[in-house]
Amino acid sequence: MSRETRWQSLLELLVERGSLEVESAAEALGVSAATIRRDFDQLAEQQLLVRTRGGAVQHGVSYELPLRYRTSRRAAEKLRISQAVAELLAPGEVVGLTGGTTTTEVARALAARPDLAQGSAGSPALTVVTNALNIAAELAVRPQFKIVVTGGVARHRSYELTGPLADGVLSQISLDTAVLGVDGFDPAEGISTRHEDEAAVNRLLCERARRVIVAADSTKLGVRAFARIGALAGLDVLVTDTGLPTAAASALEDAGIEVRRV
Repeated sequence: MSRETRWQSLLELLVERGSLEVESAAEALGVSAATIRRDFDQLAEQQLLVRTRGGAVQHGVSYELPLRYRTSRRAAEKLRISQAVAELLAPGEVVGLTGGTTTTEVARALAARPDLAQGSAGSPALTVVTNALNIAAELAVRPQFKIVVTGGVARHRSYELTGPLADGVLSQISLDTAVLGVDGFDPAEGISTRHEDEAAVNRLLCERARRVIVAADSTKLGVRAFARIGALAGLDVLVTDTGLPTAAASALEDAGIEVRRV
């Protein structure tokens, strides 16, 4: 197991349990206690956890792990969701993508679609507008896509650009479809994310789009994150996994939202 993989597993365990002891972590990962002690020390230096006598506890920022440490959480569900979202987008569309692990997988699924391998008559196969630096970097090497980056100030954990510079670009363009990754999806409170600056950019993406798709795994249902993006009335499609209860899906459909469980 590589150090990167081991650290990712440790952080995910810490998010699940809230605290870890050296011996239990070593047993869970199949490595020595000395290795875990070194890992805890190095992760504490990065402020990803708080070192304690005999173990570690969750640091406040661990609720939002850096993107590179979140990619494997519910990976199978996110892959299915992202592929289903990508299939909903038609050639020639102008698509807005927020940052996040699921939307990053949507971008990869779009890049893999054979029918988007090239544009037609000088037009791009897709125009992708994003505030996520990692998504822009992955797609910019594909000449069939036109990539528009919003500008703004980069958040080092999510690679997203936020702030008034991003607002300035988004207020001047129109989107066919906005695809949002969210941290919370609550029937009463709507969709939300952890940070108010991200919520502001996501809200503007929704306002500029004819259609809004939320890509979120079923664990987000009922979650109310700190910063509200908007009400469910502004959404057109929810793509999630089969963990979403049938009753919840029916209630959302009654509210006018198309629900796809994959």
